[in-house]
Amino acid sequence: MKPDSQNVTDYTNNNTIFMVWSFNDGVEVSDVFSKLCKLIINLNNSANVRFPVSRASCVMGIGYDAWLRLQLPVPVPKELVNFVPIVGGKHTAVSSKGDLHFHIRADNTSICYDITSAIADVLSPVATSTEEIHGFRYWDSRSILGFVDGTENPQGQDRELFSMVGEEDPAYTGGSYLFVQKYIHNLTSWKELSTEQQEKVIGRSKSNDIEMADDVKPSNSHIALANVGDDLKIVRDNMPFGNMSTNEMGTYFIAYASTFTTVQKMLNNMFIGTPVGNYDRILDFSTAKTGSLYFVPTFDMLDDFSG
Repeated sequence: MKPDSQNVTDYTNNNTIFMVWSFNDGVEVSDVFSKLCKLIINLNNSANVRFPVSRASCVMGIGYDAWLRLQLPVPVPKELVNFVPIVGGKHTAVSSKGDLHFHIRADNTSICYDITSAIADVLSPVATSTEEIHGFRYWDSRSILGFVDGTENPQGQDRELFSMVGEEDPAYTGGSYLFVQKYIHNLTSWKELSTEQQEKVIGRSKSNDIEMADDVKPSNSHIALANVGDDLKIVRDNMPFGNMSTNEMGTYFIAYASTFTTVQKMLNNMFIGTPVGNYDRILDFSTAKTGSLYFVPTFDMLDDFSG
């Protein structure tokens, strides 16, 4: 990881809290944002000193509207925009509002709670939390659908290559594009499928996570459509969440990328289909409830923003 980059390259932790905040209308937010930038730097530095083995960190992303409202540097990062819904023949990748996104993780739940509390104390006077998801590690990094999630993630130094902006946008080198979606699964319908049918939806074996051969894998399987090539990858840190008794179980999809174009191509394949109409079969069981794009500045940028 670059020395001043936020922690976008780490591997999945046991506990995660995702938060989305939106600034209230008609209030001054600059002073609070300055204080928040200092806090994020402090929280990460403190976690590294106090809990070095817990892999604790907090990553903050900033949305397009917030970037403009806060009068942050222009031109803005080249691909930072308000996410536009992707409407397929049957399913839609919806767009949802969010000014700030926080990705808080640690092997110790208490650390996540304290970081979340500190952020809420600063933001509550001027902003409203519109989403708070408490994710957990399910067995060997499986989604609640029972399949291993993130097998295609880049490893080692490739994580930095695919998750961080390079010299193509010099003012923002070391930053990252962050895209998130909250999916709710229809577990009742999913469980009605046999294991063999579920494997055809995903494109992998359920028990040992082996990808199907190309001549066997269905063209509308998740693996066939979501993987857009070895040169176009993202760093996923998806986590399951939810309430089993109400059947509100889901996956929080979170992608760090050097370019949003890569994520956009994946979403187009999934929701519109390749060819058009051949959409990702997993969407028949997983509904996107949110969708928003952010930019993750480096710590040096946050230091500048703090004044």
